[in-house]
Amino acid sequence: MFIPQSWVTDVVRGPENATNPDWSVTPDELDAGFVRVGFETEGHEPLEQVTGPLVFGRVEQVEELEGFKKPIRYCQVNVGDANGTGELQGIICGARNFAEGDEVIVALPGCVLPGGFEIAARKTYGKISNGMLCSESELGLTDSSAGILTLPAGTGQLGASAKGFVGFDDEKFEVNITPDRGYALSARGLGREICSAFNLKFADPAQVEALPVEGESLPVTLDADTDARRFGLRRVTGIDPKAQTPWWMRRRLMLSGQRTVNLPTDITNYVMLLLGQPMHAFDGSKIAGGLHIRNAKAGETLETLDHVERKLGEEDVVICDDDGIQSLAGIMGGLTSEIADDTTDVVFEAAIWSPLRVFRGGRRHKISSEASRRFERGVDPSLVEPALDLACRLLSDIAGGTVDAGRTLVGNVEVMPVIDFAANRASEVAGVEYSRETIVGRLEEVGCSVVDEGERLKVTPPTWRPDLTMSADLVEEILRLEGLEDIPVVLPVAPAGRGLTLRQQRRRFVGHALAHTGYLEILPTPFTANDVFDVWGLDADDPRRNTVKVINPLESDHAQLGSTLLPAMLESLKRNVARGQVDLSLYGIEQVSIERGNGKSPMLSTAGLPSEKERKALLDSLPEQPLHVATVACGRIALDTPWGDERAYGVADAIEAARTVARAANVELEVRNTEQLPWHPGRCAELLVDGTVVGYAGELHPKVCKDAGLPERTCAMEMNLDAIPASEYLPAPVLSPFPAVHQDVALVVSDEISAAEVQATLVEGAGELLESIRIFDVYRSEQMGVGVRSLAFSLRFRATDRTLKEEEASAAREAAIALAESRHHAELRG
Repeated sequence: MFIPQSWVTDVVRGPENATNPDWSVTPDELDAGFVRVGFETEGHEPLEQVTGPLVFGRVEQVEELEGFKKPIRYCQVNVGDANGTGELQGIICGARNFAEGDEVIVALPGCVLPGGFEIAARKTYGKISNGMLCSESELGLTDSSAGILTLPAGTGQLGASAKGFVGFDDEKFEVNITPDRGYALSARGLGREICSAFNLKFADPAQVEALPVEGESLPVTLDADTDARRFGLRRVTGIDPKAQTPWWMRRRLMLSGQRTVNLPTDITNYVMLLLGQPMHAFDGSKIAGGLHIRNAKAGETLETLDHVERKLGEEDVVICDDDGIQSLAGIMGGLTSEIADDTTDVVFEAAIWSPLRVFRGGRRHKISSEASRRFERGVDPSLVEPALDLACRLLSDIAGGTVDAGRTLVGNVEVMPVIDFAANRASEVAGVEYSRETIVGRLEEVGCSVVDEGERLKVTPPTWRPDLTMSADLVEEILRLEGLEDIPVVLPVAPAGRGLTLRQQRRRFVGHALAHTGYLEILPTPFTANDVFDVWGLDADDPRRNTVKVINPLESDHAQLGSTLLPAMLESLKRNVARGQVDLSLYGIEQVSIERGNGKSPMLSTAGLPSEKERKALLDSLPEQPLHVATVACGRIALDTPWGDERAYGVADAIEAARTVARAANVELEVRNTEQLPWHPGRCAELLVDGTVVGYAGELHPKVCKDAGLPERTCAMEMNLDAIPASEYLPAPVLSPFPAVHQDVALVVSDEISAAEVQATLVEGAGELLESIRIFDVYRSEQMGVGVRSLAFSLRFRATDRTLKEEEASAAREAAIALAESRHHAELRG
């Protein structure tokens, strides 16, 4: 909210400077005061100063110059003795909103206006222009204006300086108001907060002298389904339609970001900015019969004050008379009852509309007005009467006329709930001892009424603070006003015996292990292309198609959460390859999302805690989100160097990445051949832990690589970490003082039998003496025949309690060979 410092100062000082008459602070001190009570500001800036002669003048003669593309007037202006001669000053002006006899503000030659605009005598349109008639925008008070600034007769002495009258010594503030504190969108609300910031007494400007009431102003029907809470009308008749808005009001409106329109409209805006109650002014002569507040009917239209014809719907609330719709409630009035230049009968309206209805209507019609901003955040329902009285009194005082005794008022002010508040609660929360007098004083400062019942306080919030609903809200107010910066900061001591969970430890071990083997970590995006599984050619019933759909996606072609990490990993790999990184290995660890049920969570009642059945239904509706790890690699894993030949990433490397994960997770991994898209048939391995498939590794299908724009023979691995049992893993080196016995074995087996199966059989047959086993050679030849190959293993035997004899190691080796011969029909290669 924009507000000049002078207005805040006047509110704090109170009516006729009776409350805090000597209070004055610098702009920086006022800014610090706003921050002290919890309001951020976008800063403040002074009005740009004017140097040189800026004086009061009066237009004596106006000569219309013809023959030019636009209307031009040559004015003779009386500026008193300010020009040194007392003669009339000839000034060229193109504005049309003034006439002979009007008083104006004149910038004489030598004056420098805001923006560095220097005034000098110059010849234009065939005349010498010795100065300029000033508008509000040229004086730096507003961004735009409809013409020059005209003043009531006798405003200032002709020729006298007008700088003090304009008030260039003011400061303009922009205060950020949070949505829950709509009361602060007013000089009243900000003035109250500043009084709290500087420990001053506050005089409420809403405490206006009530006007007498007798009867109704207009008959009003308020439909209950509009959700409107209060609606009030009051009338002023016989006003002078030529009466101008006084300068003090125009100045405050302009410095608060409001455009001046006409006196009745300006008064409604002024009351809104002062008290926070939006209002609307109708031309009373244009209202036919009574008013009816109802929901609009589908297909109805209304031309609003911005000259836009709007199509209404059933969610819109409208104000109608016997002739039709007159206003879009809470958002903008209509043209049919607009205040005109000859209006003498004004009906003021003040109401409390539903915040949700106003919010939705504003978004639907793409209108954001100052009134709707306040209604959306909540308006004090007790302001209807004082706002009407204040507006009527201002209009009758400025423009004459008579305030009708009749007043229409529909609806009541709701009774605020009483909060049971522990007197020591704020001290317990802050760790600072606050006296009872401080607690009661701060609560009363924000408008609460407090009944002291010993250890408990009965607190009733004011009508302008609907956000105060429970004890925590009251604690926040006390701490805020006492100063959050005065609360000591004591860091809590972490309790002993806690640390990472087993699941967190496993994730860290896996990440470190892959990074140590040369993989680079990325954060895969959770979103997946809509057609990725069609490109892969997955079956319609493939479980990976059970994706979570995003209702409002960032990108329409990525409108689902991934059920696998591979699409995001491949996109990242493609992006790097396109930028020249052709030898690359990446890994990522993230959750995936798999839809369960219909994806719709039940709406539970807020009246109490959910039942076990409701809790289970809610949890079952949420997607399953297991933690996955994936790797992708392409190009060369080793470059051509004097220490070795280059080598490309292959299937074995993808499987080794899976083994690395398994070792880090402290599980035994079983590997066997399978077919699974998007991997290449015959070059894909399924990964098993305790007989359960936890992932896949291998070379990607050539079509997938081509469609994804990836190099041929790109390899990938993905595992479900949550499918692997988590156990505490504290590895420690085992050092034996006894030597090991090394022996090799080469077995000829069918190509249909995997090396992993043969290795597992050898481990089983060798028994406890076998310390480790490693495959080191795969050999094929014509002499062995077609469909078979030789697998060579290195076996290491060791006893933990003695020096192992060669005969014992050979016996274990023979037992392993025998089991492989019987189970796989293996033959010992000579």
